[in-house]
Amino acid sequence: MKTIIAACSQNLSGSRASIQTALRTLLAVPWPSQRDIGSALQLLAVLQWVLSFLLLGIVSLLLLIYLLFTSLWLIPVLYLAWIIFDWDTPEKGGRRLSCLRRWTVWKHFRDYFPVKLVKTHDLSPNHNYIIGSHPHGILCVGAFCNFITGSTGFEELFPGIRSFLTTLAGNFRLPVFREYLMSGGLFPVTRRAIGYLLSQKGTGNAVAIVIGGAAESLSCRPGVTTLILKNRKGFVRMALRHGAFLVPSFSFGENDLFRQVVFEEGSWMRSIQRRFQKMIGFAPCLFYGRGLTSCRSRGFLPYARPITTVVGEPVAVPKVENPSRELVDRYHELYIRALLKLFNENKTKYGMSESDELHIL
Repeated sequence: MKTIIAACSQNLSGSRASIQTALRTLLAVPWPSQRDIGSALQLLAVLQWVLSFLLLGIVSLLLLIYLLFTSLWLIPVLYLAWIIFDWDTPEKGGRRLSCLRRWTVWKHFRDYFPVKLVKTHDLSPNHNYIIGSHPHGILCVGAFCNFITGSTGFEELFPGIRSFLTTLAGNFRLPVFREYLMSGGLFPVTRRAIGYLLSQKGTGNAVAIVIGGAAESLSCRPGVTTLILKNRKGFVRMALRHGAFLVPSFSFGENDLFRQVVFEEGSWMRSIQRRFQKMIGFAPCLFYGRGLTSCRSRGFLPYARPITTVVGEPVAVPKVENPSRELVDRYHELYIRALLKLFNENKTKYGMSESDELHIL
């Protein structure tokens, strides 16, 4: 009996020693620093944004189709009925939720790159504005962060101005994704939607349009700044019809977020990209960024490169119900001059050299 008790006591002593050793080892492991936690939150913020824009619409559509063939078929049927009833809402003001602009996640998103907004001139709340956003890049990070989220202080820099951002109309045909876009303040880049914002919501509205669009994304690569703008004049015509001032903006660093495989003009891959662009509204790009676990690996996340969006001087535009071609060309030329001035005055401040030029096609 004494032998059994002695053995048990020895085992208990050994267990206590093992537990104490394990605790000391655990306490010796360095805990994540505040900087490490911040970096992880920034990475997660960017990850959820990229996945939302690339997959939310398609995954939601596939899920609803799947549910049609299950006992939950009533859910997609009711949602389809809702979409039909709600079809025109994106072009009639949408359903913007101001609380989403103040999400803490957007501050982590901003700090990942980081993204900064620079004001060069005041915008009076007595006018409406069309802000030209350049360049398109791959995913329009600068335009989204500055004009949709409140993380860079747009409303503080431009008091009395409400910013909106337009995107492909086809995105608003995807289930669930359309609700996500509208809640953030995005609208279809259509005449009807832009006209509504500039005519039915008073003054103090600034509608940001990524003018280069899908075609410009094909020329997106570091060290080259090419804009598709020479024959893009619809935004000028809309500005004249509604008397909205034209405001150039440029996001320095936007083209440095991804690496793209660029095919030469005339190649069969380039022609396939062009055909896709005409059919579905955007050009499929072969690009890559950093991986999820390491910035040295390849993946689909953007590289952490600073983006500085500079908002330039507004070009005053009169209200003309039916502007002539000559008048449109005149204000289009004035806008290009203002954009070139903005670029040349700020390029050396935000990572470019004096010899860098803005190529407009």
